[in-house]
Amino acid sequence: MRLDPETGRIVDANANRAREALRVMEDYARFALNDSGLTASLKELRHELSRVLSDVLPEAMLHRDTPADVGTVLSTPDERHRSSLAQIVTASGKRLGEALRSLEEALKIGAAEDASSIETLRYRFYDIEARLLRRLRPGLFDRVRLYVIVTEKLCRRAWQEVVEAAIAGGADCVQLREKELCGAELLIRARQLVQMCRRHGVLSIINDRPDIALLSGADGVHVGQDDLPAAEARKIIGHHRIVGVSTHDLSQAQAAERDGADYIGVGPVFHSTTKPRPILPGLEFARAAASQVKIPSVAIAGINPDNLRQVLETGIRAVAISSAILASDDPADLTRKIKNQMLAAEQTIRSA
Repeated sequence: MRLDPETGRIVDANANRAREALRVMEDYARFALNDSGLTASLKELRHELSRVLSDVLPEAMLHRDTPADVGTVLSTPDERHRSSLAQIVTASGKRLGEALRSLEEALKIGAAEDASSIETLRYRFYDIEARLLRRLRPGLFDRVRLYVIVTEKLCRRAWQEVVEAAIAGGADCVQLREKELCGAELLIRARQLVQMCRRHGVLSIINDRPDIALLSGADGVHVGQDDLPAAEARKIIGHHRIVGVSTHDLSQAQAAERDGADYIGVGPVFHSTTKPRPILPGLEFARAAASQVKIPSVAIAGINPDNLRQVLETGIRAVAISSAILASDDPADLTRKIKNQMLAAEQTIRSA
């Protein structure tokens, strides 16, 4: 088909933008997420785009005039700096959607069938983009090693004192888990926890309730298998907060990862008096999660200084502890001992 110079330059430029953006997103899905499904979907979209444009693109390229393109010297400061891979992928997604729409409009002039095909690809991309965006993590949880879960009735001292002591001892993250409190009281307590954690640069997580997490300003929410799915919790708390999911087998762990969880709770690894369960996935599941799930895994249930080394030898890098610390006569000292034991064991295992 014949294109006038102006339309040809628009088609050529946006075909380049679309292909480049698709490649960036495909590489992220392939190399950062190791997600074969997303990688295949993006690759298929890239090849389908090339097929749709196969007739018109050679003509469009004849009108390429890079030296005369006034846009090559125009940019904003944000375009030159990215803070993370997630930001790069998000920007590429926006660029791809815009390029496909521009192609669709330009091809309506003399190539209506191709324009219709581009429209179909654009809607296919929106679905893929949503799947990919669910996997973009804020990375806030990556530094967590010791995760303390606080329930008032398990505390030997006032719960606020225990939280302060655990933080002083080296806790990286504190979760508020109060199943029996009404919403109003839970929100008051959540705000107290958030203030304490924020003063010390420690992450705060609310169990079960994304609404309370959002209202209290917490760093995230933790949900179980019977609570809201991770993807639904994400709709409430947004992309800049953490979503954790309890998992008891590898299929649940992989599903949580696909749904955009930032971390998974793995367990129970040992029998727990705090939260007895009829199942015991144990260390075998912890080992499988550490090796086959890319997001951080947190081992939970029955963990204490005596069995901590066994947990870390599975490849798990973070543990959640509740009653051992909460019921301690000196929670700060015990937390410190556990944290130092973790760091020492991690160093030994790494050098072995």
